[in-house]
Amino acid sequence: MFTTRITDPKDTRSNTSPSCPECGSNRPFKDGLRPLSNGESTQRWRCRICGHRFSDRQPEKPPQESSKQSLNTRDHVVFKRQICAILEEAKNLTTTTETKTVAGSSPITENEIKAAPQIELLLTQLRNDGRKPGTIKNYRKSLAHLIRDGADLFDPESAKAALAKSPLRDSTKKTIAAMLAVWFEFNGIKWKPPKYADEHEIPFIPTEQEIDLLIAALGQKTACFCQLLKDTGARCGEIAELKWTSIDWAQRQVRIKAEKGSNSRVLPLSTKAIEMLSKLPRNNKNPERKDKIFASADDMRTCFYLQKKRIVSRQASPNLMQIHFHTFRHWKATTEQHNTKDPWYVKMILGHKSIKSTETYIHLEKMLYQGKANDQFIVKVADTLEEAIKLMEVGFEYHAEIESHKLFRKRK
Repeated sequence: MFTTRITDPKDTRSNTSPSCPECGSNRPFKDGLRPLSNGESTQRWRCRICGHRFSDRQPEKPPQESSKQSLNTRDHVVFKRQICAILEEAKNLTTTTETKTVAGSSPITENEIKAAPQIELLLTQLRNDGRKPGTIKNYRKSLAHLIRDGADLFDPESAKAALAKSPLRDSTKKTIAAMLAVWFEFNGIKWKPPKYADEHEIPFIPTEQEIDLLIAALGQKTACFCQLLKDTGARCGEIAELKWTSIDWAQRQVRIKAEKGSNSRVLPLSTKAIEMLSKLPRNNKNPERKDKIFASADDMRTCFYLQKKRIVSRQASPNLMQIHFHTFRHWKATTEQHNTKDPWYVKMILGHKSIKSTETYIHLEKMLYQGKANDQFIVKVADTLEEAIKLMEVGFEYHAEIESHKLFRKRK
């Protein structure tokens, strides 16, 4: 939500990227030029977080006015402090200048000024400790959320009060409380953590027809991304990190490198997914992702949200708006559990290390289908003991004997 940068006092350069007026993000990207009535043009921007489009049309102000404005707003605030933690070893406690850029136009709070340097030091420490970029981003976002709610991050009771008043779910508050524990430990502050319980909500499970309808209406690359999510049940971050070398075209398989401590796995792909992949261009414009099939998970999520919103407005299907990237994983797990009644097989597909993580989908399948069994079976006949053993080893169950032939079956 905000960034801290140590700069030279003589450096007059500033960040030319504006902040999103909708969500306050400072990560917009250029989205073409918009012509003005006077014959000139202005830069168009699109927010990576919420997808809001806006123009950079604010008129320039006189130097005196803009300099006075910068001291009172959150857009450009210059303040001084001593970098004791960084320069103490060098015995060079000099006063430096920091530039803090925050979205919005309300006056900057004292809590933000006080917490900003320590937040940056904490995030640097987490990065050095090997924490993932997504984890670091969540720390920044959560701490900024508390500050916006009026919390003094150096006062445990103030932070707990702001968290208690927040409209967030208890499960989210539990996660933020764990982050606060790391923050207070980093700053050497003792505190008594609040207790929040996990909330187990039943996720929305769409029908396969709704999923296929959405995929068919999406753009080429986004549709392929969602088709892979449907076929594999993988996390969006795992699909976003796929390389072209991860695809086995002959065997129609994909090698998934796991995230969040899960197991890596090799999963089959449908003919539809293979065809969609073969039509994608292989020249990724981002040099950092030139060997990757897709853009980053955040960028793909933004594109998916914008396209989905457009589709729902045209087709008047509100259920489609409830479909998110993780919905494909819920759908895949629930469907496979219903079809196979084999939680260990579902565990293998999802990459879970513990069967306890898969039990969620066992209960979910029972609630959604109300005990309705899948009546489609694969039937095999065994005339010898060896044939019967081989069938039972691959999951077939003995069903009946007709005219001296033993029938085995397995759910599709």
